[in-house]
Amino acid sequence: MLHSGHVAFFEEAATHGELYVGIGSDKTLHELKARWPVNNEQERLYMVKSLKAVKNAWINSGSGLIDFMEEIKALSPDILFVNSDGHSNLKEQLCKDLGIEYIVSKRIPHEKLPVRSTTALRSECRIPYRIDLAGGWLDQPNVSSLYPGAVLTISIEPDYEFNDRSGMSTSSRKKAIELWQVNIPAGDKEKLAKTLFCFENPPGTKYVSGSQDALGIVLPGLNKLYYDGNFWPSGVESELRSDILTWVEQRLWLIPLYPRHSDYDVLSETNITPENAKKLSNAANDCWKAIREKNTQNFGNAVRESFEAQIAMYPHMVNDDILSVLNQYKSSALGWKLSGAGGGGYFIFVSEEPVVNALQIRIRQEETE
Repeated sequence: MLHSGHVAFFEEAATHGELYVGIGSDKTLHELKARWPVNNEQERLYMVKSLKAVKNAWINSGSGLIDFMEEIKALSPDILFVNSDGHSNLKEQLCKDLGIEYIVSKRIPHEKLPVRSTTALRSECRIPYRIDLAGGWLDQPNVSSLYPGAVLTISIEPDYEFNDRSGMSTSSRKKAIELWQVNIPAGDKEKLAKTLFCFENPPGTKYVSGSQDALGIVLPGLNKLYYDGNFWPSGVESELRSDILTWVEQRLWLIPLYPRHSDYDVLSETNITPENAKKLSNAANDCWKAIREKNTQNFGNAVRESFEAQIAMYPHMVNDDILSVLNQYKSSALGWKLSGAGGGGYFIFVSEEPVVNALQIRIRQEETE
């Protein structure tokens, strides 16, 4: 869906020299987004090649996030230019290996034009994603039955179209779109979240998705979901004050990794113990307190402690590639965690200072008509 944001991006790229554009194939986009593009690859190619800023364009022959491997080797460009939500450590490392300068755009709109994104133009985009800030896995009865505790979630405005299998509750969001089409309806939010949870987990479901996904999408703001051995929380505490939510937004920075592989199994070789569950529970409580006190140092510490408790129980949440990204960024952050069940997706950092090449999110602070 070509829009002014794309044109401004191409114009910015073209200030560095002749611009060549590699376009993702329909097959690749479906693999990453779990949907087919509105405009097919030939129509997208025609429109991009028609822009005066573009010297030439093609459809990339590969797949995944590095679908342009053969093309970039053949072209041997001076620069690879990407936007902030197209940035990944894999692309940056590829450029280092090939001796290519790597530049990340900052989404600068053309003068007097609004910031545009494809996601914002899609009809279903009003349904949020979610981030679990701390306590993730306590929504599973086999964890919270060992030691009760809370999962902290925030409902995220869909300013970006997060990749499928990226830990941002994309599977539950797709079910919400199937159920409600364009937006979450009016009504009792907890009952609506339970409707979504039941719709996603009908009788006979082999692996029950955690209810923090449905609640994290449907409930606006920041929410503390208390679990004590059941799939559904026994209590929910909400934080909807604008100053608190804005404070959180300003301190969260997302670095894209890659979607989880289809054969990824986080449930293998686990170490789920009462001691680790207690550490996870304590970290979530500390995180809730730090946010309400607007204490950034304690916020970062609690998020990191939650992450460390998670990977102690589920070591396959991380791998060498993920840890290499963490080592690259952790010196500039106060805390960090992986989105969702890990294995890819996004690294979430807590910092009062900007994190290079990172995305920032907006928390849904009120209902959208």
